[in-house]
Amino acid sequence: MNLTPKHSPGAAVTRPAPGAWRLEIPAGPAGSAGPAGSAGSAGKYRLAQLDDYTNLDRRRFPWQPPLQFCLRARVSASGLPGTWGFGLWNDPFSLSLGLGGGVRRLPALPNAVWFFYASPANYLSLREDLPAQGLLAATFQSRGTPAVLPGLAALGAPVLGLPGVGRLGRRILRQWVRQDAALVTSDPTAWHSYTIRWDPGSVRLLVDGDLILETAAAPVGRLGLVIWIDNQFAAFRPDGRLNFGIEPNQAPAWLEIADLALTCP
Repeated sequence: MNLTPKHSPGAAVTRPAPGAWRLEIPAGPAGSAGPAGSAGSAGKYRLAQLDDYTNLDRRRFPWQPPLQFCLRARVSASGLPGTWGFGLWNDPFSLSLGLGGGVRRLPALPNAVWFFYASPANYLSLREDLPAQGLLAATFQSRGTPAVLPGLAALGAPVLGLPGVGRLGRRILRQWVRQDAALVTSDPTAWHSYTIRWDPGSVRLLVDGDLILETAAAPVGRLGLVIWIDNQFAAFRPDGRLNFGIEPNQAPAWLEIADLALTCP
């Protein structure tokens, strides 16, 4: 497995022991989001990440079902600001025009299966009957989407703040994006085993062997592996309000993983 570490200034991705990784971001105040390579960490986006899809076209992402993903993990504290997690996704929000010989990648609607922690400032559920904060076992499925739709949505994001427009946008997105989620209640600061079993048309997510979520809202297409911790929040709330930004973290925050394995039966 070829994993690429990425981190913002002051953050780090290290190998504390064979088969283990530690992803750490420094303490810092709130601020505005900026590129991971921008100077300094105060008031900046702070990120530590591992992935296996850097410089790959989405059609060449490594993983498809049937697949089993498993690892052990713990974090430095419960209730961290920002987000952290691990699993598989299609990196839908990236934008690259292929300049300088790089890969060309346009925004897309999400396909993902993962364990995703979201601080209270986040709200990334399109359904009001699903949990939107805390540690979630979650999936997104988008299929048959016109390629131009995500780009148009990005261009139209500023008008989502107008009264009624955001709520309409959420209803439209629910026609294109299926999702499911369940809350994980175990203590994330202790070591736990996390497992994803991804089959065509179904997904099972387990913690310490206990089933947390079983759903037919399984992702489609090829996905890449991602493991991360950051201080960012994004919210598209039931009332249609859209906001995002950077949260302060009073102390350094870290995510440790071990015994990562992906197998294709």
